[in-house]
Amino acid sequence: MSDRVKVRLLFADGGDFRVEKVTIPAASLEGYERLIDCLREDPAVLRELYVDYPRLCSAQLVGTEDD
Repeated sequence: MSDRVKVRLLFADGGDFRVEKVTIPAASLEGYERLIDCLREDPAVLRELYVDYPRLCSAQLVGTEDD
């Protein structure tokens, strides 16, 4: 497994939707069953990423074929 994984975040923004792709440490995923819990609670993720949770609609891991 790579040391980082790509995550696609979908936000609702005033009736429009926008997608942001970010990377997070792969090791952060190991302690959580759900990706959203990792994004909200993992200290390593919180140090480097701000997520506007009220506008977040979905978060999903992105494979290399999805780039």
